[in-house]
Amino acid sequence: MRFDPTPIADVWVIAPDPQFDERGFFARTFCTDEFTAHGLVATFAQDSIALNHRAGTVRGMHFSRAPHTEVKVIRCVRGSIFDVIVDLRPDSPTYRTAFTRILNDVDRESIYVGGGMAHGYQTLTDDTEVSYRIDIPYAAGSAAGIRYDDPQLAIAWPLPVSVLSERDRNLPLLADGSAR
Repeated sequence: MRFDPTPIADVWVIAPDPQFDERGFFARTFCTDEFTAHGLVATFAQDSIALNHRAGTVRGMHFSRAPHTEVKVIRCVRGSIFDVIVDLRPDSPTYRTAFTRILNDVDRESIYVGGGMAHGYQTLTDDTEVSYRIDIPYAAGSAAGIRYDDPQLAIAWPLPVSVLSERDRNLPLLADGSAR
């Protein structure tokens, strides 16, 4: 696996190193030793998947408040997504900075998202499936979010938003103090 740092500390792009033969290929997408060697969380409590029927669907921007701040590894296993991570750590030099990456089932890259980040994505194809590996069990009382169209973030979503949950539509803006 290749671990590529991003401009935001604790956000990494992880690419598999496929070994090809006449059958196809074989590649690791997770290795405790390699994650640990890069100083990353290597123990995960749950895996989840999300199926999105229509291109243009937006999920996010979600995060969890302390003491249940989540570390996630995100991978698009079918289709393609425009993935967005926003640094919400007030003491970080990249506070409120967004990092974006296209994840798809061809490149098979993952994004490691450290604690204190908001995460969301837009599907670029129909019938997209996204896999999440999360370090701690979900704590509903700590679940929070900010609006996908927050003017302070000015995220340039590549497609018109076609599907958005009622919850995500009603998330607060950063100006409301929601990311604290």
